[in-house]
Amino acid sequence: MTHIGQVGQVETRPDGRPPTREASEERRSERESGRRAIAYAPEPGMLSPLAPWPLGCPGPAMHRKPRFTRVRTTLTATSPDEVAEGLTRDGYVIVEGALDAAAVAAARADLLGILEETPTGRNAFEGFSTQRIYALFAKTRTFDSIAIDPFVLGVLERALGHYQLSAPVGIQIAPGEKAQVLHRDDSVYPLPEPHPNVVVNSMWPLDDFTEANGATRLVAGSHRWEPARRPEVDPEIVVAEMPAGSAMFYLGSLWHGGGANTTERPRLGVILEYVVSWLRPQENHYLAVPRSVVRALPERLQELLGYNIYPPFLGYVDGRHPRSALLRSD
Repeated sequence: MTHIGQVGQVETRPDGRPPTREASEERRSERESGRRAIAYAPEPGMLSPLAPWPLGCPGPAMHRKPRFTRVRTTLTATSPDEVAEGLTRDGYVIVEGALDAAAVAAARADLLGILEETPTGRNAFEGFSTQRIYALFAKTRTFDSIAIDPFVLGVLERALGHYQLSAPVGIQIAPGEKAQVLHRDDSVYPLPEPHPNVVVNSMWPLDDFTEANGATRLVAGSHRWEPARRPEVDPEIVVAEMPAGSAMFYLGSLWHGGGANTTERPRLGVILEYVVSWLRPQENHYLAVPRSVVRALPERLQELLGYNIYPPFLGYVDGRHPRSALLRSD
């Protein structure tokens, strides 16, 4: 896996010469306008993002088809800092080409086998035509390296500080599924608002995500709303269309929801949700992932599954680091 892109695609004028300073400044102004989330289009390989693409202007009301355009800009390099800046500004960032075709195919094949024994949702929020693979790290090794990828962790360190996995889940939305209600993932925590970031998600499409097959709908910039504001009247919707192998980072305070699948094929992806280490994860990983499995995982992934200490000593076991519990045979 590679992590940091080095050279972006440089725009030129029709005569082949480099753009003028005025043109470059204009593009830089567009990039910093704060109204569009940025989608980085990297070279092949793991998280080597290059050449950002503003995903598109937010569309009109929820009940009308969103409008969005793609405007090309130039970037010579990128880093977790730039993704973190995009999260602060827009609430989400798309990184195209985060996984290569072989990694996507392997993950997809593995999860399709698990889906054969996975039930559909129990309520409208889960989706009556949607399958969710809970206890993900008990059932597949496909996302071990992705969960602890240095680029991913670099983004999380900047956005959250100390963090752990909260709700890792595979999601397949079948044809006929209705759109999910717009919601914020950090609303499960009874915290006073506004508050610092406590949840960051990473979404990994294993099929192309389109408006037709249920790509996630986002209310760009809604993480900066006043606490009492709700997306009930004419919200500005962005549809997070992205090719398989992309990665989307988005804040838990951003209003969003899965889209309706009006096609004849299901669409599959994975969400790795992270939360600050001083809050309880949504999924109880101690029970969801057997110790016999956790013992064989990389140490950093063990920590992300709850075997960690939040300074100075939150989470100790019998006065010791919780990883010591993995050394016991019980």
